[in-house]
Amino acid sequence: MQTRKYVYAVFGFAITALAVLRQEPLQAQERVIIASTGGAYDRALKEAWFDPFTEATGISVVIVSATNAEMRAKAAAMVQAGNVSWDLYLEGEIQAASDAHKQVTEDMSSFCTRFANNTDLAANACQAGGALLQSTATLLVYRPDQVGTNPPKTWADMWDTAKYPGGRAFPNFDDPWRVLAAALMADGVKKEELFPLDVDRAFRKLDEIRDEVSLWWKTGDQSVQGFRNKEYDLGQIWLTRAKALKNEGLPIAWSYQASFLVGDRIALIKGAPNRENALKLVEFWLANPQVQARACDVLSCTPPSVEALSMLSQESRASMPTSAELSDSVVIPDAEWINTNAATLLQRWNSWVR
Repeated sequence: MQTRKYVYAVFGFAITALAVLRQEPLQAQERVIIASTGGAYDRALKEAWFDPFTEATGISVVIVSATNAEMRAKAAAMVQAGNVSWDLYLEGEIQAASDAHKQVTEDMSSFCTRFANNTDLAANACQAGGALLQSTATLLVYRPDQVGTNPPKTWADMWDTAKYPGGRAFPNFDDPWRVLAAALMADGVKKEELFPLDVDRAFRKLDEIRDEVSLWWKTGDQSVQGFRNKEYDLGQIWLTRAKALKNEGLPIAWSYQASFLVGDRIALIKGAPNRENALKLVEFWLANPQVQARACDVLSCTPPSVEALSMLSQESRASMPTSAELSDSVVIPDAEWINTNAATLLQRWNSWVR
């Protein structure tokens, strides 16, 4: 209950992930290699975290771009082959608690002991599965210039193509629970009764909107480009990407009444070639509230530091959900159920989405 209270308290200052902007010179003697998902997310992390780290330590940060599914597969393949070329990669909060994650990443419990007495950090800031990068949401976004004076607020509105015409966007990668959960809520399931997911019912509801989906995005950057290109008018995307679009001045708005709490962890790969440099990079993040605040101001995310929350700009605070929206609407997913059923969900999803 205490963890949930913290989540609700800080989610208002939320987001979630990292990828490739450019490659640093391969001849650099001191470096760390981190895999992320690219685009505006990486630019924010580079400016707020990586560049200051390099300036302070002389260690260059090489960013490798990949989808979430590619990162998991690549990390597993490298560890199995005994030929690891990455040091860190970003993993979803839910997946970081899975057995599959434990098989390819180093247990960071020993590293985390140095933060045990740091009362500024959230209780879950550093755990065996990795350090908390940030918390955010997957939620409903829309073009306010296309929906009139009564904008969509719920997942039921997302399915109402008569009232809100236009293309739809949903994620299509190896983590389909959030699409299925949205379908169930659109079909009238209350958030308290959402898990375990009624998978058959969810797919029946998805059948109703399938022909209206104009973009099945696989990366956060693809969801951003799709919005820029007007490929969809309503979509399910990450809050961090939505905030980046808003920062660009594009017409985008979102509803916290249709949102799922998510987050990212920084995971250390077993056999990382630059292990000590990697741990220095993680420690630099956790130990510097100003770095976290700078990143989350851009990405609309919740940093692991309480002090960082207080450093966020008034603009960031103004865009956050009300306490009523947090308590009444935001869904905290059942990580244990999702991890237990991940393989079955993905198999069903791949058969359906084709």
